[in-house]
Amino acid sequence: MRLSSKTLSFLLNFLLGSAWAFTIVGVVAALMHNASYGWLYALANALLWAIPGVFSLVILEYLLHGFERNEEMRRQTEILSEIRDRLSPSSK
Repeated sequence: MRLSSKTLSFLLNFLLGSAWAFTIVGVVAALMHNASYGWLYALANALLWAIPGVFSLVILEYLLHGFERNEEMRRQTEILSEIRDRLSPSSK
């Protein structure tokens, strides 16, 4: 991801990595903890334990998409302003 702010880019990447780690650790822990009760029960429980991590992933990706969309709109506005300035009749 290429955001103009290096700090924001680093923070979002760090949080995305943490959310993925949280999701994977939750699934593995649920599988290992509930394997003695049966694999179907363990898989169902793993899905439940993965919900907070997946929810945070969705929220962070939504934020990332919003920031990227905002930067793209800013670039387009600059280009359109340049075009308008070039096409407008010069007042002499």
